[in-house]
Amino acid sequence: MREVLLMLAVGLCASVSVQASTLVTGAMVIDGTGAPGREAAVRIDGDRIIAIGPLKPRKGETVIDGRGLVLAPGFIDAHSHHDRGDYSDPAIPPVVAQGVTTIVIGQDGDSDAPFAEVAAKFRMHPAAINVASYTGHGLLRERVMGTDYKRDATPAEVTAMQKLLAADMAAGSLGLSTGLEYDPGIYSAHEEVLMLARTAAAGGGRYISHMRNEDVTFEAALDELLDIGRKTGIPVQVSHIKLGVVDKWGTAKDVLAKLDAARAHGIKVTADVYPYEYWQSTLTVLFPKRDYTDIEAARFALTHLTTPQGMLLGFYAPDPSLVGKTIADVAVMRGEEPAKTYLWLIQTAEAWRAGHPEGGRAEAVIGTAMDPRDVADFIAWDHSVICSDGAIGSRHPRGAGAFAKILRLYVREQKRLTLAQAVHKMTGQTAEQLGIAGRGLIKPGYKADLVLFDPERVADRATVENPAAPAEGVVLVIVNGTVVARDGKPTGANPGQFLQRGAK
Repeated sequence: MREVLLMLAVGLCASVSVQASTLVTGAMVIDGTGAPGREAAVRIDGDRIIAIGPLKPRKGETVIDGRGLVLAPGFIDAHSHHDRGDYSDPAIPPVVAQGVTTIVIGQDGDSDAPFAEVAAKFRMHPAAINVASYTGHGLLRERVMGTDYKRDATPAEVTAMQKLLAADMAAGSLGLSTGLEYDPGIYSAHEEVLMLARTAAAGGGRYISHMRNEDVTFEAALDELLDIGRKTGIPVQVSHIKLGVVDKWGTAKDVLAKLDAARAHGIKVTADVYPYEYWQSTLTVLFPKRDYTDIEAARFALTHLTTPQGMLLGFYAPDPSLVGKTIADVAVMRGEEPAKTYLWLIQTAEAWRAGHPEGGRAEAVIGTAMDPRDVADFIAWDHSVICSDGAIGSRHPRGAGAFAKILRLYVREQKRLTLAQAVHKMTGQTAEQLGIAGRGLIKPGYKADLVLFDPERVADRATVENPAAPAEGVVLVIVNGTVVARDGKPTGANPGQFLQRGAK
């Protein structure tokens, strides 16, 4: 394993903290703009980058030898759930091992509390990385409508939601996120979402959406998102863009042509994407009518949207012994048709949830449903950025592997992206698309969020069987001028900040 040579003014510390002047020398600097790399030195003072170029060490300055390595801005995870569990391990090892220095939460319409409360809680107990957040549509509906959400909101209720959202925008939220394939967002009318998007736009924010459908009615769901962008002028982003239906596999280029046409007409549409052919969600997500007795709907889902072998239980509270088994496995155990097993699993989980009014997850499933050609095309689109959609403790490997996989598979092996393009998608482009100021570039005055990695060795190791296996090849991770990981291992420092929209 290649070591970073740290020549310190006063000996070597067990946990290096870049507090004063530090110089990174000899590395190939890929600055996050999309420009090719160049050999240069980068100087950090406190929490900011102050100079780039042919710099010489100052007397007493900490020097980091980056020869043979790439120095890039810290990666920004455009769609993350790594906050689940309230950062019980604030070092977040699977995240920093990939070189991620900022995660963006409040996704899929799901945020925990008003923005100011989430921010204050994080500031009291910071993590190793930075956090930015959207305001979840589901939270707004819950606060205004309570448990009576299976209907259209009244005009007065929409106004109340707008007031809550406006307060969040004033506090620094990135904008509005929706999860229109999930409860309670699935019951909202388009006009409700449009009105809330207008409020987010008025506050200078953005709109990001897990759309109403990612399979059979994908086109209609995409039209809804584009309509919001057209009527409000707000930047709109497709969350974890995918074609999750066998009948549409291989048509990503058609979708991208539609998005490019929308952009040509002034709609500011973008997307984020993770590099896997399988998703993780709930067993119920493939039942848009929420009828868990419909055997034909179950058969359709297991034929056109995925397969019994492609639905693997990642969490199942009613019977944890089923975790790691597929619907096909459980069907064999029960001696019945997989579609019947599918309905039984949902009904049992729903009954468990009803018996636990205190809340909590009942189930989660990993579903194989995408074509790798489509995933690669979405990743290569000029206006897509990279996300994990991952969480700590998940059975899906994306939480520990997404960013390293981009560098291994799509840069080094398939050459769908150059290294500079991939870094741009994971840094400067993400910051620009999401409204995160002062980060994402190696530029004087920008915050010193940096990753030093070996471009020939960086790789993901996480699998469904071993989803927490850390990435390899990331040598050093710096957040706000402080080293938070070395050779994939946390230093114990927690300099992360909760970011406000547009604040530098």
